[in-house]
Amino acid sequence: MFWKVMPSENLAGTTAVPGSKSHTIRAVVAALLAEGVSEIHAPLYSADTRSALNAASSLGAKVTESRELWQVTGCGKNFAYPDKAVDLGNSGTTLRIITAAAALGSKKITFDGDASLRSRIMLGELTALDALGAKCESRNGKAPVSVTGPLAGGRSKVDGTTSQYLSALLMALPLAEGDSVLDLDFLNEGDYVKITLDWLERCGIKVKHSEDMLHYEISGNQSYKSFKRVIPADFSTAAFPLGAGVIAGKEVRIANLDFTDRQGDKRVFEFVKEMNGDISTAENGDVVVRKSSLKGGVFDLNATPDALPLMAVLACYASGTTELVNVPQARLKECDRIAAMSCELRKMGADITELPDGMVIRGGKKLRGCEVNSYDDHRIAMALTVAALGADGATLIRNAECWAVTYPEFPEDFRRLGVMMTEDKRV
Repeated sequence: MFWKVMPSENLAGTTAVPGSKSHTIRAVVAALLAEGVSEIHAPLYSADTRSALNAASSLGAKVTESRELWQVTGCGKNFAYPDKAVDLGNSGTTLRIITAAAALGSKKITFDGDASLRSRIMLGELTALDALGAKCESRNGKAPVSVTGPLAGGRSKVDGTTSQYLSALLMALPLAEGDSVLDLDFLNEGDYVKITLDWLERCGIKVKHSEDMLHYEISGNQSYKSFKRVIPADFSTAAFPLGAGVIAGKEVRIANLDFTDRQGDKRVFEFVKEMNGDISTAENGDVVVRKSSLKGGVFDLNATPDALPLMAVLACYASGTTELVNVPQARLKECDRIAAMSCELRKMGADITELPDGMVIRGGKKLRGCEVNSYDDHRIAMALTVAALGADGATLIRNAECWAVTYPEFPEDFRRLGVMMTEDKRV
Protein backbone atom coordinates (compact mmCIF):
# COMPACT_ATOMS: atom_id res chain seq x y z
CA MET A 1 0.00 0.00 0.00
CA PHE A 2 1.04 3.60 -0.65
CA TRP A 3 0.38 6.77 1.28
CA LYS A 4 -0.17 9.93 -0.77
CA VAL A 5 1.20 13.12 0.78
CA MET A 6 0.45 16.51 -0.76
CA PRO A 7 2.43 19.73 -0.33
CA SER A 8 1.14 21.45 2.79
CA GLU A 9 1.58 24.83 4.43
CA ASN A 10 0.38 26.82 7.43
CA LEU A 11 0.39 23.74 9.64
CA ALA A 12 -0.94 24.56 13.08
CA GLY A 13 -2.00 22.83 16.26
CA THR A 14 -0.60 20.92 19.22
CA THR A 15 0.65 17.37 19.20
CA ALA A 16 1.98 15.21 22.02
CA VAL A 17 4.23 12.45 20.72
CA PRO A 18 4.05 9.00 22.33
CA GLY A 19 6.42 7.57 24.89
CA SER A 20 10.03 6.65 24.25
CA LYS A 21 10.67 3.29 22.61
CA SER A 22 14.10 3.06 24.25
CA HIS A 23 12.66 3.68 27.70
CA THR A 24 9.65 1.40 27.21
CA ILE A 25 11.65 -1.64 26.09
CA ARG A 26 14.17 -1.23 28.92
CA ALA A 27 11.26 -0.87 31.35
CA VAL A 28 9.72 -4.14 30.17
CA VAL A 29 12.98 -6.08 30.52
CA ALA A 30 13.70 -4.53 33.94
CA ALA A 31 10.19 -5.50 35.04
CA LEU A 32 10.71 -9.06 33.77
CA LEU A 33 13.96 -9.38 35.75
CA ALA A 34 12.49 -7.87 38.92
CA GLU A 35 10.46 -9.72 41.51
CA GLY A 36 7.11 -8.18 42.35
CA VAL A 37 4.79 -5.94 40.36
CA SER A 38 6.13 -3.07 38.27
CA GLU A 39 3.92 -0.39 36.75
CA ILE A 40 4.85 1.16 33.40
CA HIS A 41 2.71 4.26 32.91
CA ALA A 42 2.16 5.88 29.49
CA PRO A 43 4.23 3.26 27.63
CA LEU A 44 4.77 3.52 23.91
CA TYR A 45 2.01 1.28 22.55
CA SER A 46 3.47 0.15 19.24
CA ALA A 47 4.58 -2.94 17.34
CA ASP A 48 8.14 -2.85 18.69
CA THR A 49 7.22 -2.38 22.33
CA ARG A 50 4.48 -4.99 22.16
CA SER A 51 7.13 -7.39 20.86
CA ALA A 52 9.06 -6.70 24.07
CA LEU A 53 5.96 -7.18 26.22
CA ASN A 54 5.06 -10.44 24.48
CA ALA A 55 8.64 -11.67 24.93
CA ALA A 56 8.51 -10.92 28.66
CA SER A 57 5.23 -12.82 28.92
CA SER A 58 6.71 -15.76 27.01
CA LEU A 59 9.59 -15.90 29.49
CA GLY A 60 7.26 -16.06 32.49
CA ALA A 61 6.23 -12.51 33.42
CA LYS A 62 2.56 -11.97 34.23
CA VAL A 63 1.23 -9.04 32.24
CA THR A 64 -1.87 -6.91 32.65
CA GLU A 65 -2.13 -4.19 30.04
CA SER A 66 -4.12 -1.22 28.85
CA ARG A 67 -3.13 1.64 26.57
CA GLU A 68 -2.00 3.75 29.51
CA LEU A 69 -0.66 1.20 32.00
CA TRP A 70 1.27 -2.05 31.82
CA GLN A 71 1.53 -4.03 35.05
CA VAL A 72 4.28 -6.62 34.89
CA THR A 73 4.92 -9.20 37.60
CA GLY A 74 8.51 -10.25 37.13
CA CYS A 75 10.15 -13.61 37.69
CA GLY A 76 13.77 -12.67 38.28
CA LYS A 77 15.69 -15.23 36.27
CA ASN A 78 13.27 -18.09 36.98
CA PHE A 79 12.04 -18.13 33.42
CA ALA A 80 9.44 -20.14 31.62
CA TYR A 81 10.93 -21.91 28.60
CA PRO A 82 8.84 -21.59 25.42
CA ASP A 83 8.80 -24.69 23.21
CA LYS A 84 9.10 -22.58 20.04
CA ALA A 85 10.92 -19.44 18.97
CA VAL A 86 9.69 -16.20 20.52
CA ASP A 87 8.61 -13.89 17.68
CA LEU A 88 10.04 -10.38 18.12
CA GLY A 89 8.64 -8.96 14.90
CA ASN A 90 10.79 -6.04 13.75
CA SER A 91 12.25 -5.01 17.10
CA GLY A 92 16.05 -5.03 16.99
CA THR A 93 16.31 -3.34 20.39
CA THR A 94 14.24 -6.11 21.96
CA LEU A 95 16.28 -8.80 20.19
CA ARG A 96 19.55 -7.50 21.59
CA ILE A 97 18.37 -6.83 25.16
CA ILE A 98 16.14 -9.87 25.66
CA THR A 99 18.76 -12.29 24.26
CA ALA A 100 21.23 -11.30 26.97
CA ALA A 101 18.52 -11.48 29.63
CA ALA A 102 17.51 -14.96 28.46
CA ALA A 103 21.12 -16.10 28.92
CA LEU A 104 20.45 -15.95 32.67
CA GLY A 105 18.25 -19.04 32.36
CA SER A 106 19.40 -22.65 32.37
CA LYS A 107 17.63 -23.93 29.25
CA LYS A 108 17.67 -22.95 25.59
CA ILE A 109 15.49 -20.01 24.50
CA THR A 110 15.17 -19.04 20.83
CA PHE A 111 14.25 -15.66 19.32
CA ASP A 112 13.26 -14.86 15.75
CA GLY A 113 11.42 -12.19 13.81
CA ASP A 114 10.61 -10.79 10.39
CA ALA A 115 12.96 -10.49 7.42
CA SER A 116 14.27 -7.13 8.60
CA LEU A 117 15.05 -8.46 12.07
CA ARG A 118 16.88 -11.41 10.53
CA SER A 119 19.23 -8.92 8.84
CA ARG A 120 20.37 -7.32 12.13
CA ILE A 121 23.90 -8.07 13.24
CA MET A 122 24.19 -9.93 16.55
CA LEU A 123 27.66 -11.47 16.38
CA GLY A 124 29.34 -8.92 18.66
CA GLU A 125 26.85 -9.58 21.45
CA LEU A 126 26.82 -13.34 20.99
CA THR A 127 30.63 -13.46 21.14
CA ALA A 128 30.56 -11.56 24.43
CA LEU A 129 27.85 -13.82 25.86
CA ASP A 130 29.89 -16.92 24.94
CA ALA A 131 32.88 -15.46 26.78
CA LEU A 132 30.70 -14.86 29.86
CA GLY A 133 29.44 -18.43 30.14
CA ALA A 134 26.43 -18.68 27.85
CA LYS A 135 26.09 -20.94 24.83
CA CYS A 136 24.81 -19.15 21.72
CA GLU A 137 23.60 -20.46 18.38
CA SER A 138 22.67 -18.31 15.39
CA ARG A 139 22.37 -18.07 11.64
CA ASN A 140 25.78 -16.58 10.81
CA GLY A 141 25.53 -14.15 13.71
CA LYS A 142 21.93 -13.17 12.97
CA ALA A 143 18.45 -14.29 13.98
CA PRO A 144 17.10 -16.83 14.60
CA VAL A 145 19.23 -16.81 17.76
CA SER A 146 19.25 -19.37 20.56
CA VAL A 147 20.88 -18.86 23.93
CA THR A 148 21.44 -21.23 26.85
CA GLY A 149 22.70 -20.08 30.22
CA PRO A 150 23.33 -19.58 32.95
CA LEU A 151 25.64 -16.60 32.61
CA ALA A 152 28.65 -17.12 34.84
CA GLY A 153 30.12 -13.63 34.59
CA GLY A 154 33.77 -12.95 33.92
CA ARG A 155 35.64 -10.57 31.64
CA SER A 156 34.80 -9.72 28.04
CA LYS A 157 35.61 -7.24 25.30
CA VAL A 158 32.44 -5.69 23.84
CA ASP A 159 31.96 -4.45 20.28
CA GLY A 160 30.84 -0.80 20.39
CA THR A 161 29.48 -0.70 16.83
CA THR A 162 25.99 -0.52 18.31
CA SER A 163 25.39 0.52 21.91
CA GLN A 164 22.66 -2.11 22.19
CA TYR A 165 25.23 -4.86 22.76
CA LEU A 166 26.55 -3.05 25.82
CA SER A 167 23.08 -2.13 27.10
CA ALA A 168 22.00 -5.76 26.80
CA LEU A 169 24.97 -7.01 28.81
CA LEU A 170 24.61 -4.30 31.44
CA MET A 171 20.99 -5.30 32.07
CA ALA A 172 21.71 -9.03 32.33
CA LEU A 173 25.07 -9.31 34.10
CA PRO A 174 23.96 -7.98 37.53
CA LEU A 175 21.98 -11.23 37.88
CA ALA A 176 24.87 -13.45 36.74
CA GLU A 177 26.45 -15.90 39.15
CA GLY A 178 29.74 -14.01 39.40
CA ASP A 179 31.19 -10.55 38.92
CA SER A 180 31.90 -9.17 35.45
CA VAL A 181 34.20 -6.68 33.76
CA LEU A 182 33.43 -5.24 30.32
CA ASP A 183 35.83 -3.25 28.15
CA LEU A 184 35.32 -1.45 24.85
CA ASP A 185 37.74 0.14 22.39
CA PHE A 186 35.03 2.58 21.24
CA LEU A 187 31.32 3.20 21.73
CA ASN A 188 28.81 4.56 19.23
CA GLU A 189 25.60 6.27 20.40
CA GLY A 190 26.64 6.34 24.05
CA ASP A 191 23.58 8.31 25.17
CA TYR A 192 21.49 5.15 24.82
CA VAL A 193 23.78 3.50 27.36
CA LYS A 194 23.06 6.41 29.71
CA ILE A 195 19.36 5.54 29.44
CA THR A 196 20.23 1.96 30.41
CA LEU A 197 22.33 3.10 33.37
CA ASP A 198 19.44 5.29 34.49
CA TRP A 199 17.12 2.26 34.56
CA LEU A 200 19.66 0.19 36.45
CA GLU A 201 20.03 2.89 39.09
CA ARG A 202 16.25 3.23 39.47
CA CYS A 203 15.96 -0.53 39.97
CA GLY A 204 18.67 -0.69 42.65
CA ILE A 205 21.39 -2.15 40.43
CA LYS A 206 24.96 -0.93 40.97
CA VAL A 207 27.41 -0.62 38.08
CA LYS A 208 30.78 1.11 38.14
CA HIS A 209 32.03 2.67 34.91
CA SER A 210 34.82 4.89 33.68
CA GLU A 211 34.16 8.48 32.70
CA ASP A 212 34.74 7.67 29.02
CA MET A 213 32.16 4.83 29.25
CA LEU A 214 34.62 2.24 27.93
CA HIS A 215 35.13 0.23 31.14
CA TYR A 216 32.46 -1.36 33.39
CA GLU A 217 32.54 -3.39 36.60
CA ILE A 218 29.35 -5.26 37.50
CA SER A 219 28.84 -7.24 40.68
CA GLY A 220 26.89 -10.47 40.26
CA ASN A 221 24.01 -11.86 42.32
CA GLN A 222 22.21 -8.51 42.49
CA SER A 223 18.43 -8.19 42.18
CA TYR A 224 16.11 -5.76 40.43
CA LYS A 225 13.60 -3.81 42.48
CA SER A 226 10.12 -3.43 41.03
CA PHE A 227 9.15 0.11 40.08
CA LYS A 228 6.46 2.56 39.05
CA ARG A 229 7.41 5.04 36.33
CA VAL A 230 5.87 7.26 33.67
CA ILE A 231 7.65 6.78 30.34
CA PRO A 232 9.01 10.08 28.95
CA ALA A 233 7.97 11.29 25.49
CA ASP A 234 10.19 10.08 22.65
CA PHE A 235 12.52 12.75 21.27
CA SER A 236 13.41 10.70 18.21
CA THR A 237 9.70 10.70 17.34
CA ALA A 238 9.30 14.40 18.20
CA ALA A 239 11.84 15.12 15.45
CA PHE A 240 9.13 14.62 12.82
CA PRO A 241 6.60 17.27 13.94
CA LEU A 242 9.65 19.47 14.54
CA GLY A 243 10.65 18.97 10.90
CA ALA A 244 7.10 19.54 9.68
CA GLY A 245 7.00 22.81 11.61
CA VAL A 246 10.20 24.29 10.21
CA ILE A 247 9.26 23.31 6.64
CA ALA A 248 5.56 24.17 6.60
CA GLY A 249 4.44 25.42 9.98
CA LYS A 250 2.40 28.45 10.89
CA GLU A 251 2.58 27.40 14.54
CA VAL A 252 3.20 23.76 15.41
CA ARG A 253 3.32 23.00 19.13
CA ILE A 254 4.89 19.88 20.63
CA ALA A 255 3.76 19.13 24.18
CA ASN A 256 5.16 17.12 27.10
CA LEU A 257 8.85 17.07 26.17
CA ASP A 258 11.22 16.64 29.12
CA PHE A 259 14.58 18.12 28.18
CA THR A 260 16.12 16.85 31.43
CA ASP A 261 15.70 13.25 30.24
CA ARG A 262 18.80 11.35 29.10
CA GLN A 263 17.61 10.72 25.55
CA GLY A 264 20.34 11.82 23.18
CA ASP A 265 17.87 12.64 20.42
CA LYS A 266 16.85 15.83 22.21
CA ARG A 267 19.96 17.25 20.52
CA VAL A 268 17.98 17.37 17.28
CA PHE A 269 16.27 20.48 18.61
CA GLU A 270 19.71 22.06 19.10
CA PHE A 271 20.72 21.02 15.59
CA VAL A 272 17.64 22.65 14.08
CA LYS A 273 18.28 25.85 16.04
CA GLU A 274 21.81 25.85 14.61
CA MET A 275 20.18 25.60 11.17
CA ASN A 276 18.27 28.81 11.96
CA GLY A 277 15.08 27.00 12.91
CA ASP A 278 12.37 29.14 14.50
CA ILE A 279 11.92 27.26 17.79
CA SER A 280 10.69 28.77 21.03
CA THR A 281 9.13 27.66 24.30
CA ALA A 282 5.64 28.73 25.36
CA GLU A 283 4.73 29.61 28.94
CA ASN A 284 3.09 26.20 29.39
CA GLY A 285 6.26 24.42 28.28
CA ASP A 286 5.14 23.56 24.75
CA VAL A 287 7.85 23.75 22.10
CA VAL A 288 6.62 26.11 19.36
CA VAL A 289 7.93 25.64 15.81
CA ARG A 290 7.37 27.85 12.77
CA LYS A 291 8.41 27.78 9.11
CA SER A 292 12.06 28.77 8.89
CA SER A 293 14.73 29.79 6.40
CA LEU A 294 17.14 27.00 7.18
CA LYS A 295 20.88 27.08 6.56
CA GLY A 296 23.33 24.22 6.26
CA GLY A 297 26.03 23.14 8.68
CA VAL A 298 28.14 20.24 9.90
CA PHE A 299 26.47 17.84 12.36
CA ASP A 300 28.02 14.91 14.20
CA LEU A 301 25.19 12.36 14.55
CA ASN A 302 27.09 9.63 16.39
CA ALA A 303 24.99 10.05 19.54
CA THR A 304 21.77 10.54 17.55
CA PRO A 305 21.73 8.02 14.67
CA ASP A 306 17.93 7.92 14.51
CA ALA A 307 17.99 11.61 13.59
CA LEU A 308 19.72 11.00 10.26
CA PRO A 309 16.60 10.54 8.07
CA LEU A 310 14.95 13.75 9.33
CA MET A 311 18.20 15.75 9.29
CA ALA A 312 18.79 14.67 5.68
CA VAL A 313 15.37 16.01 4.74
CA LEU A 314 15.93 19.33 6.49
CA ALA A 315 19.31 19.68 4.76
CA CYS A 316 17.52 19.54 1.40
CA TYR A 317 15.48 22.60 2.43
CA ALA A 318 18.49 24.47 3.84
CA SER A 319 20.66 26.92 1.94
CA GLY A 320 24.26 25.88 1.43
CA THR A 321 25.86 22.53 2.17
CA THR A 322 25.09 20.25 5.10
CA GLU A 323 27.36 17.43 6.27
CA LEU A 324 25.94 14.63 8.43
CA VAL A 325 28.97 12.76 9.74
CA ASN A 326 30.36 10.14 12.16
CA VAL A 327 27.27 7.95 12.08
CA PRO A 328 28.32 4.65 10.42
CA GLN A 329 25.86 2.72 12.62
CA ALA A 330 22.99 4.32 10.65
CA ARG A 331 23.74 1.65 8.04
CA LEU A 332 22.84 -1.08 10.57
CA LYS A 333 19.29 -0.07 11.49
CA GLU A 334 16.03 -1.41 10.01
CA CYS A 335 17.73 -0.70 6.70
CA ASP A 336 20.90 1.07 5.55
CA ARG A 337 19.49 4.51 6.29
CA ILE A 338 22.36 6.39 4.67
CA ALA A 339 21.88 4.57 1.38
CA ALA A 340 18.08 4.64 1.61
CA MET A 341 17.75 8.37 2.28
CA SER A 342 20.34 9.19 -0.36
CA CYS A 343 18.46 7.14 -2.96
CA GLU A 344 14.94 8.36 -2.18
CA LEU A 345 15.81 12.05 -1.80
CA ARG A 346 17.73 11.94 -5.09
CA LYS A 347 14.51 10.68 -6.71
CA MET A 348 12.90 13.86 -5.40
CA GLY A 349 15.65 16.02 -6.92
CA ALA A 350 18.13 16.39 -4.05
CA ASP A 351 21.88 16.76 -4.60
CA ILE A 352 23.51 14.23 -2.25
CA THR A 353 26.89 12.57 -1.92
CA GLU A 354 26.94 9.43 0.18
CA LEU A 355 29.80 8.97 2.65
CA PRO A 356 30.84 5.77 4.43
CA ASP A 357 29.70 7.34 7.71
CA GLY A 358 27.16 9.91 6.56
CA MET A 359 25.98 12.24 3.81
CA VAL A 360 26.77 15.56 2.16
CA ILE A 361 23.64 17.41 1.00
CA ARG A 362 23.78 20.52 -1.14
CA GLY A 363 20.51 22.24 -0.37
CA GLY A 364 18.38 24.82 -2.08
CA LYS A 365 17.06 22.66 -4.91
CA LYS A 366 13.29 22.39 -5.06
CA LEU A 367 12.14 18.86 -4.30
CA ARG A 368 9.51 17.27 -6.50
CA GLY A 369 6.87 14.77 -5.50
CA CYS A 370 7.29 11.26 -6.89
CA GLU A 371 7.03 7.62 -5.87
CA VAL A 372 9.45 6.72 -3.07
CA ASN A 373 10.12 3.66 -0.94
CA SER A 374 10.02 3.38 2.85
CA TYR A 375 12.17 0.22 2.94
CA ASP A 376 9.69 -0.90 5.63
CA ASP A 377 11.58 1.43 7.97
CA HIS A 378 9.40 3.59 10.20
CA ARG A 379 11.83 6.52 10.35
CA ILE A 380 12.35 6.52 6.58
CA ALA A 381 8.56 6.61 6.07
CA MET A 382 8.06 9.52 8.48
CA ALA A 383 11.05 11.46 7.14
CA LEU A 384 9.79 11.15 3.56
CA THR A 385 6.38 12.40 4.72
CA VAL A 386 8.10 15.52 6.04
CA ALA A 387 10.08 15.85 2.78
CA ALA A 388 6.82 15.80 0.82
CA LEU A 389 5.41 18.84 2.63
CA GLY A 390 7.48 21.35 0.66
CA ALA A 391 7.80 19.42 -2.60
CA ASP A 392 6.12 20.18 -5.93
CA GLY A 393 3.25 17.76 -6.47
CA ALA A 394 2.15 14.61 -4.70
CA THR A 395 4.53 12.13 -3.11
CA LEU A 396 3.60 8.46 -2.94
CA ILE A 397 5.35 6.54 -0.15
CA ARG A 398 5.36 2.75 -0.48
CA ASN A 399 4.53 0.79 2.70
CA ALA A 400 4.53 3.94 4.81
CA GLU A 401 2.24 2.26 7.34
CA CYS A 402 5.41 0.77 8.88
CA TRP A 403 5.48 3.96 11.02
CA ALA A 404 3.30 1.94 13.42
CA VAL A 405 6.53 0.38 14.72
CA THR A 406 7.03 3.48 16.88
CA TYR A 407 4.26 5.97 16.11
CA PRO A 408 0.89 4.35 15.28
CA GLU A 409 -0.91 7.69 15.58
CA PHE A 410 1.43 9.43 13.11
CA PRO A 411 -1.06 9.94 10.24
CA GLU A 412 -3.85 11.09 12.56
CA ASP A 413 -1.58 13.51 14.40
CA PHE A 414 -0.14 14.94 11.18
CA ARG A 415 -3.59 15.35 9.61
CA ARG A 416 -4.73 17.27 12.69
CA LEU A 417 -1.87 19.68 12.07
CA GLY A 418 -3.14 20.18 8.53
CA VAL A 419 -1.04 17.74 6.53
CA MET A 420 -2.90 16.38 3.51
CA MET A 421 -2.17 12.65 3.49
CA THR A 422 -4.35 9.72 2.47
CA GLU A 423 -4.09 5.98 1.94
CA ASP A 424 -3.66 4.95 -1.68
CA LYS A 425 -4.21 1.21 -2.19
CA ARG A 426 -2.71 0.91 -5.65
CA VAL A 427 -0.43 -2.11 -6.10
